[in-house]
Amino acid sequence: MRKHRRPDFIRPSIFCLGVVAVATTWIRPLHSGKRSVAQAFRGAVDYFEDPSKTDGGELISSYECDVRTADAEFALSKQQYAALTGRSQGRCDIIAYHARQSFMPGEITPEEANRIGYELAMRFTKGQYAFLVCTHIDRSHVHNHIIWNSTTLDCIGKYRNFIGSAFALRRCSDLICAENGLSVIENPGLSPGRNYAKHMNRPPSFQARLRAAIDDALAQGPPAFEDFLALMRAAGYEVSDSRKHITLRLSEQKKPTRLDTLRGDYTEDAIRQRIEGRGTSSPAARAPAAPPARKHTLLIDIEAKLREGKGPGFERWAKLQNLKSMARTLIYLQENGLDDYAVLRDRSAMASARFNELSDRLKELDAGLTANAALQKHIVTYSKTRKTYVEYRKAGYSKKFRAAHEADIILHQTAKKAFDELGYGKDKKLPTVASLRAEYAPMLDEKKKAYREYQQAKSEMRELLTAKSNIDRLLNITDRGLERNAGRLER
Repeated sequence: MRKHRRPDFIRPSIFCLGVVAVATTWIRPLHSGKRSVAQAFRGAVDYFEDPSKTDGGELISSYECDVRTADAEFALSKQQYAALTGRSQGRCDIIAYHARQSFMPGEITPEEANRIGYELAMRFTKGQYAFLVCTHIDRSHVHNHIIWNSTTLDCIGKYRNFIGSAFALRRCSDLICAENGLSVIENPGLSPGRNYAKHMNRPPSFQARLRAAIDDALAQGPPAFEDFLALMRAAGYEVSDSRKHITLRLSEQKKPTRLDTLRGDYTEDAIRQRIEGRGTSSPAARAPAAPPARKHTLLIDIEAKLREGKGPGFERWAKLQNLKSMARTLIYLQENGLDDYAVLRDRSAMASARFNELSDRLKELDAGLTANAALQKHIVTYSKTRKTYVEYRKAGYSKKFRAAHEADIILHQTAKKAFDELGYGKDKKLPTVASLRAEYAPMLDEKKKAYREYQQAKSEMRELLTAKSNIDRLLNITDRGLERNAGRLER
């Protein structure tokens, strides 16, 4: 019997984020199980964003979602996905994916770890999924928890995990390390049960040592590339420039290292530019892009959280966060001319109506495209199998003939049944495939345009409903007219 191998997304893999950090990482799917999707998200996000682990929430960054309302936004996207696509997998549905990075104790700052985690998440998800990066400092080693929504930003697709995803994540990290001049473990594979701490005390790789030596040599300001090579020889490297590629080798190295394999600021061209003053002086100058500025967020229901078991520390932190959220909300209202509550209420209602209108239109377009594509398929199938079915009919519906051509006969009958259900017959002729394709193209273009408008309307509605919800909570106002859409943000 064939022995099945566990998929890579549950097998821990070890990779290096550079001289500054040796990290273990894994990817795991999150299911709702017996809980609701909102409860599952809330439980996971509450743990990841625990203020006692994230320096009061300062070590959290996010993409296309708000740190304070990420669970509600993730849950809302699931509802929109189900409404737009009509697909639902129940308890088996994967609602999000969770990845973790653990760094060497004392070798990286929490802020730098969070930036590295953010860049890794952005590269790996390609900016198509909302995510959170929460850096925990409650252990001896700093570690990141990265959670990304399984639903795409436009709510019409889902992330599909694949065999080798853990290795893809590692390779993505390796690329980031190379671009930032950081070392990479040459043989990162470990068995699932092996402790990554055994790798913590590994000496830097030869490439890491070579990059450090190059930085030291360039720090002395060599006037020419030949002088740089002389400094490398003085540092103990055997330099060979007789071939097409320049190589350097330490005495204990078995094989020399080619400069062009170092990439980033350490290729021959890059070093020449650094000597001439046209290149980056050090990899530290190219810090990862800072996370986007936080938008105003929903106020935290402190009383509800306390009833759920949160302690005094959370209460103090939540009060501070609510003050920040309210300040951002007031700035948003002033910048958008929404100082009058009546104007805010009307704009919120209009935004909700526009969002619902576009959502309904997208459903209509999806249904039309699906029906058009299905009809095209049936027409082509009917045409291809018609000759076989005619022969089957001439054979007196012979069982022997059917057994030999059963697949074609079933396809033909299925297509004919679909035509009958759609009302095509003597009085209504079938359209041609060319005419259907001509109808499909403009519908697809309209759908793409509608999706762009839908995303803008969704963002505008979220901002307005968030602001209105905060003002309502502050002033203890209840507006039944927008209760349904506002509830989406709470979920």
